[in-house]
Amino acid sequence: MWKYILKRILAAIPVLIGITIIDYLIMSRAGSPLAMMHGPKISESAVEAKAAMLGLDKPIYLQYFDWLKQVLSGNLGYSIKSYQPVSSIIGSHIGSTLLLMGTSLVVGLLIAIPAGIYSAIHRYTKRDYTLVTLSFLGTSIPSFFLALIFIYLFTVKLGLLPSSGMITQGTEGGFLDVAKHMVMPVLVLAISIAGTNIRYVRSAMLEVLQQDYLRTAKAKGIGRFLVINKHALRNALLPVVTVIGMQIPVLFGGAVIVEQMFSWPGLGLITMNAITSRDYPVIMGVCLLTAVVVLLANLVTDIIYAIVNPTIQYK
Repeated sequence: MWKYILKRILAAIPVLIGITIIDYLIMSRAGSPLAMMHGPKISESAVEAKAAMLGLDKPIYLQYFDWLKQVLSGNLGYSIKSYQPVSSIIGSHIGSTLLLMGTSLVVGLLIAIPAGIYSAIHRYTKRDYTLVTLSFLGTSIPSFFLALIFIYLFTVKLGLLPSSGMITQGTEGGFLDVAKHMVMPVLVLAISIAGTNIRYVRSAMLEVLQQDYLRTAKAKGIGRFLVINKHALRNALLPVVTVIGMQIPVLFGGAVIVEQMFSWPGLGLITMNAITSRDYPVIMGVCLLTAVVVLLANLVTDIIYAIVNPTIQYK
């Protein structure tokens, strides 16, 4: 197992470098941050001096190698806009994003797994069709549109939930205050996760329920509950584990939009601010972190897959 993990980590290094190259090239084509400085009160010499100070007067490949050299030394650079270390900016916001993503993933799975099992057991009934239809709706509705609906209903009309931030302004926050602010963004992300996974759990359960060993278990009289939740569910979760691992980057991308909609102080919010101000170091720092998270998610998925299914062996 450890040899396999080491091989995966070594194989991930070229992938990371390739991702950073593509990101840097795309970002350079989007425009220079110096364009934000142009104005009647700023001379051309001041812009040139700023370019020299930031290293933006060099060819793009030299700029990339300078950035990569700094990253390898443990320095993600400094924000062009705020002049703060990028590592500090990411560190101060990553906790909020992980809290939002982790809670949304757990809530989404708590909805999807029981609903998928129920749908499979009652297949081809009205209840099954209703759950499948709801899962399609959950997957199809854009997160920004769902966020607007929730804000209109629960904030504008009913006045039950706050629509922005992580804590109430002017207060010290607290668990209940943070929980109230989390309800709507978590629901938006969880509905999308549940919508996708209900169909996967249903499909996997339908396949497993037709296996001979389950008929044998039923014939032994061990009870329907144990047959479904002990024997069938564990085997049905094998393909679902893979799907969950693939959804981590999707969840990360969805969090960017949701955080922007609800002004949630996470990585998504600072990423959008960095894009609008063309803050290259912050954008590259977030892209690098996202790539690492995706690669780690795939590695953890492989490990969990082996734990859930003991017949799988990695060399």
